[in-house]
Amino acid sequence: MKTIKVSVVTPDGPVYESDVEMVSTKAQSGELGILPGHIPMVAPLQIGAVRLKNGGNTDFVAVSGGFLEVRPDQVTILAQSAEQADSIDVERAVRAKERAEQRLNEQKRDNIDFKRAELSLQRAINRIKVSEKHF
Repeated sequence: MKTIKVSVVTPDGPVYESDVEMVSTKAQSGELGILPGHIPMVAPLQIGAVRLKNGGNTDFVAVSGGFLEVRPDQVTILAQSAEQADSIDVERAVRAKERAEQRLNEQKRDNIDFKRAELSLQRAINRIKVSEKHF
């Protein structure tokens, strides 16, 4: 089976590099499945999981948005933050989720930035789901 080189990179450096058979992720325009030889494209990503399939194995990486660049032999994902499923601190993600929910509940009393709290909640939920590999 043919493979395609995948790099997931953040401002702090590379998070994932490997050759895989298929990349699946959510772009702003919808779900994307990328195989070797895919036409070149650039797409903005949603907060979500990147699924990287190779043989019988699937690796999961949580990304908080960013961009996907596809070339026929390489996929590069540039994300503000990204974590492989096995390296997610689940307790920290649960605390972040609880803080964001609390801020959203208090937002009627305070002049809090609703959108920021909402995005924080989405990122925390995504990290928890990716760590559990539930989608």
